[in-house]
Order: sequence, then structure tokens, then C-alpha cells
Amino acid sequence: MSDDAVHPNAQLIEDFYAAFARCDGAAMATAYAPDATFSDPAFPGLTGDEPGAMWRLLTSQAKDLRVEHSAVQADDTTGSAHWEAWYTFSKTGRAVHNVIDAQFTFKDGKIATHVDTFDFHRWSKQALGMPGLLLGWTGFLRGKVQQQARNGLEIFMHMEKGNWKVEG
Repeated sequence: MSDDAVHPNAQLIEDFYAAFARCDGAAMATAYAPDATFSDPAFPGLTGDEPGAMWRLLTSQAKDLRVEHSAVQADDTTGSAHWEAWYTFSKTGRAVHNVIDAQFTFKDGKIATHVDTFDFHRWSKQALGMPGLLLGWTGFLRGKVQQQARNGLEIFMHMEKGNWKVEG
């Protein structure tokens, strides 16, 4: 590979964030290996189809999302990127500017593991207001946000598969 050539895994990351910037969760999902894992402070421990479904969910709900990425680095096995997102948190209508660092591993030209790291307390102050300011540093609030995120993802995945029935 020449010095000017972009490593294929770096290109994969570039394409992933370009899809994110245009709210194309389906394209983002294709970047993941079938047995991929994803984790961040809101969505810990996602596996298999869940990481792709999470991005489809988040991009389908985005009304005013702006994403910028930088510092993409990758080799045959690992990669990283910095990204920032500006959006309105749908549950509260509050403006959020989240600053995230991503770490990746790769397998067969796809993302095998993806870990996003951000300051949960900073995010919760913006997204949730006073409750986030007062409780964003606690495991209690983080656990509550994670449970709501997991529930929303499960409902979304059932709806995507056509398995959703309204009981009544």
C-alpha cells in the first residue's frame, strides 16, 4: 500500500460516519460483522444484529442530527476515531452536544467490536436537565437510561421483524 493509500479499515470507518452524517442507519449496519459487539454508556453489551439495529433506531428518530468525525486511524486489526454529535434529545426536547471517542477491532473487512466512550454525566446534564445534573454521576441514573435504551431497542427490533403485536 502506498503512503497515500487509505487503509481499507480506515475507509470502512470513514464510510460508517459518512452514513451516520446522512442518517443512513442501514448503511451503518452493513459495516458490522454478523457476530459484532457494541458498547457505550447508554447501550452496553450489544451483540449480533443489535448494533446495526441500534443505529437504524437512532437515525430513524433523528430530526436535527449533525455528526462530524475526525482522527480516523486503522490498521489490519484495530482502529479509532473521534466524533461529535449535535441533536435534540427526543424524550426531553433538550439540545445535546456529545463528544465521543470510538475504538474498533476488525474481522474480514467488517467491524468486529466497537466501543464508544463519552462523559455520561456531561451528556445527562444536557439531555435530562436537572435530574442529569444531580444524578448523572450515579449508577442509578445510568442504569435507568440503559434500561430505557434497551427496551426501546427491543421494541424497535420486534417492529422491524414484523413481530410486534399490540395486546389489548
